[in-house]
Amino acid sequence: MRRSGKVAAGDVALLAAELEVSRATAFRLIKLFRTGGTVMSLVERKPGRPDGSRVLDDKREEIIRTTINRYYLNKNRPGISQLVRDVQTGCVSAGLKPPHRRTIESRLEDIDLQKRAKRRGETEIVKRTTAVPGMLAASRPLQIVQVDHTKADIFVVDEETRLPIGRPWLTLAMDVCSRMVTGFYLTMEAPSRLSTSLCLLHSVFDKSPWLREREIIEPWPVGGLPETLHVDNGSDFRSRAFKRGCEDAGIAIDWRPPGEPRFGGHIERLIGTQMGKLHLLPGTTFSNAQELGEYDSKRHSALTLRELERYIALDIVGTYHQSIHGSLGRPPIAVWREHEGEIPLRLPQDRMRFWLTFLPEQERTLQPTGIHLFGLRYWSAALSADVGSTDRRLLVKYDPRDMSRIFVRRPSGNFVEARYADLTLASVTLHEALAARRTLLAKGRREVNTRIIVSTAIERRKLVDAAVKATATARRGRPASTKTRVDDSGWGSLRGIDSSKPVAFDEDTE
Repeated sequence: MRRSGKVAAGDVALLAAELEVSRATAFRLIKLFRTGGTVMSLVERKPGRPDGSRVLDDKREEIIRTTINRYYLNKNRPGISQLVRDVQTGCVSAGLKPPHRRTIESRLEDIDLQKRAKRRGETEIVKRTTAVPGMLAASRPLQIVQVDHTKADIFVVDEETRLPIGRPWLTLAMDVCSRMVTGFYLTMEAPSRLSTSLCLLHSVFDKSPWLREREIIEPWPVGGLPETLHVDNGSDFRSRAFKRGCEDAGIAIDWRPPGEPRFGGHIERLIGTQMGKLHLLPGTTFSNAQELGEYDSKRHSALTLRELERYIALDIVGTYHQSIHGSLGRPPIAVWREHEGEIPLRLPQDRMRFWLTFLPEQERTLQPTGIHLFGLRYWSAALSADVGSTDRRLLVKYDPRDMSRIFVRRPSGNFVEARYADLTLASVTLHEALAARRTLLAKGRREVNTRIIVSTAIERRKLVDAAVKATATARRGRPASTKTRVDDSGWGSLRGIDSSKPVAFDEDTE
């Protein structure tokens, strides 16, 4: 039989008779043979319709495709039954016969499983279907440091009222080689350049004073500039200030590929470990609603932000660093100590410049009373010469962990330290300062007597209306030629004053 060209009708009839099939089947076999090129293309043929064939009309196919993309492939994760109902509703509305459930399911199977899972936020399926030929690895400490944020699974309370104020955010930094935590920062504010910068500052410098302040005696020997920071694509890691600070310090930035969370697996596992520890504390929210059950997280919350910070630090230096790591088979601190002598301790050449580079900033006008920031007033004798010398707003750097001092860039370009104008004030965090300000404003609003304000406003309005009417009435009854009497000097009549006596005026009076 020829592989190309026309086939005579007689030949097809002979083939059909020999195979005991219809002429139509004989023609299909000939077509399959020409397509496959071998006899096996006829043997391996599956019964039923060929793969990929469609029998629905274009309108119903379009309704199925649109419904899947718009309603099924989203983070709400609707079920198959809901999808079938949505498709059937769309078809009935268009005056078309609804397709069978199996038809709709077959269209779902045509979509790549990993793509479908990503669109629906099914992380477990994404992990199972993602090839991981290699992993992020470092051969020496501080070669790669990963940084990431998470919202802590716990409510904290206010320092004074002990009432719940919300869930804090935790920023963690971890050395990939030793798995040591290099630093962290806990705040009530959402992730930003500020939290990233303060976590990095905590990572780089000696932590001994920080530990002493929190009455922690266990060592935390990590310090020094990392060679590379491995971060995600969040806006805080893409800011110009963050890039400039890292560039000035000689730190390379390695951003994870978008949509590839597996590249941050080390830090994400560490975050999961830390959140698991918080599930043992009062006020925990656990990881999901099933674990939470009827537990009232807000009502049971008991730890302040400072207390939670100390708890996390104790767990890091006392448990995590000292326990065998599953991937290393050794405690992280043992790996760090092993390489400690080989690590070239690289610190910023200008500690103050590095510190200021990563601190958050505001612009303020220098007033005769000093610099006003977040309701607090600051002063430095070094600013005296600049008062009134420029109208430009000055750059002000501040550490939200300690608002007792700020750093002001003078018009000359140099930074000077300014402290509370009232030196008797205690150091507070920015969160405490803002919370106290909100409390005072709320108290002031509660002390406002709205009824009195409204009633006196109405009385004032009545007074003005009555005065206008009285004046208009008087003017209508007065002759047009009537004028106010004045004396010859142009001064109005001073009735009730003894004009026979001279009146003394200040010579400066104009």
